[in-house]
Amino acid sequence: MDNAWAVEVEELVKTFGSFTAVDGVSLKVNKGEIFGFLGPNGAGKSTTIRMLCGILTPTSGMGRVGGFDIFKESEKIKQNIGYMSQKFSLYEDLTVEENLNFYSGIYRLANALKEERKEWVLQMAGLKDRKSSLTSTLAGGWKQRLALGCAILHEPSILFLDEPTSGVDPLSRRRFWDLIYEMAGRRVTVFVTTHYMDEAEYCDRLALIDRGRIIALGTPEELRTHHMPEAVWELETDRLVEALNALKSAVGVVGESPVREVAVFGNTLHVLAKREEDPSSLIHSTLTEKGIITWRLERIEPSLEDVFVSLVEAKDREQIKGSSRNDG
Repeated sequence: MDNAWAVEVEELVKTFGSFTAVDGVSLKVNKGEIFGFLGPNGAGKSTTIRMLCGILTPTSGMGRVGGFDIFKESEKIKQNIGYMSQKFSLYEDLTVEENLNFYSGIYRLANALKEERKEWVLQMAGLKDRKSSLTSTLAGGWKQRLALGCAILHEPSILFLDEPTSGVDPLSRRRFWDLIYEMAGRRVTVFVTTHYMDEAEYCDRLALIDRGRIIALGTPEELRTHHMPEAVWELETDRLVEALNALKSAVGVVGESPVREVAVFGNTLHVLAKREEDPSSLIHSTLTEKGIITWRLERIEPSLEDVFVSLVEAKDREQIKGSSRNDG
């Protein structure tokens, strides 16, 4: 392992008793990039990020963050990174300015630098007019900005954000990502976990994680083009749930049906089908038989959510096949 990477881990494992939360994760993060860690709740994102931040000791594997060993130099890692946890970690009974003063003390900022950094954070987060407000009175989006400001007071070169936009409105999420871009523009490496598929599009590269394992890694475009074995057909219909159930029955084992998977996507259904086959006649006949009207059916470019669903379903099918062979 060398220091050319901001983050580098190999075969990282974390177990809690008989439960394996992180199962052999390997990845490298370039300096100055926005790296996304995408997956559902419980996939192992937070456990991984806490190991990288020196908060949890890994069970096995190797890793360096900012050139420091995650096993032997956790305290040095903590001093050189910024970390914004999933749960709001500021003091509600302190004002905005008092929270900034408190974190300045934790990071041991010199008095001359402290005021300069505090002013920069207030300006960056748009909190200058709210610095005397109690933190408990701030709306979610403002609390989020304050938490980010406290995490970057000491100008870290690597910033870890664990589900930073969870529970805030879409506009606040968009504004928060503007701040992330600003950080990246200053050559700060940003490692962000999220379960929002649309946020993954903002990342330079990302890893998809499911049940503790990375199932794909690359740029958003690479994931859509190289990790998507199926074609995606978007369906608008008058009875969404009934259409979903009807088409689920058309999902056959490999080789028997062109339809691989069906999932709700907003007000539409996304039907994943074999690339070389046109499933439209099967879809129309299946729905017509149930008296369900098809308003629109067309092949579309896959989203990252489509990619994730496809990869997870493929893994599940492999496991079922393996279990069947072992049982036989």
